[in-house]
Amino acid sequence: MRRILTDRAIKNAKPNDGGKQKKYNDGGGLYLLVKASGGSTSKLWRYKYRVSGKEKVLAIGSYHETSLKAARAIHEQPKGVDPSAHKQHLKAAKAILEQDSFEAVAREWFIGHSVNWTAGHANRVIVRLENDVFPWLGNVPIATIEPPDILKCLRRVEGRGALETSHRIKQTIGQVFHYAVATGKAKRDQN
Repeated sequence: MRRILTDRAIKNAKPNDGGKQKKYNDGGGLYLLVKASGGSTSKLWRYKYRVSGKEKVLAIGSYHETSLKAARAIHEQPKGVDPSAHKQHLKAAKAILEQDSFEAVAREWFIGHSVNWTAGHANRVIVRLENDVFPWLGNVPIATIEPPDILKCLRRVEGRGALETSHRIKQTIGQVFHYAVATGKAKRDQN
């Protein structure tokens, strides 16, 4: 497919006279919609396609957030797949993964258990997690974490000479995994 737009053409794109929106086609249903509102110009990616004979338009994002290359990559998805439904599916899958990330499960565990702890102990536990675990394992789906991942995290703490802290963090991670197994968010404990 022959592409029409370039980054230079996009940067110079302007709405029609009188501020009416204007479409700049890139080919295959992908276009840049340029419109003026309140003295500023917005440049928005749109993808027009058909599913079962019905015309649909997918809003991809603004030019400032989504490059020409990224817009084309979204446009190049396999034909026969409804891009809008695919986008919704990816969004739902991402939400599920975030929900079952180590950090999400650990915070859920912490909320349930910290009510029985002193304020000082609760603070130490959450600070250890936030400083020494979440930066490396926080975004990882808990079911995919393996023992070497945990060991690498603990080695970072040991590397600064905090052996007791490393031991406590290992205990906490173990308790989070016990909770994850009990709630069906992980199949096995990693300790």
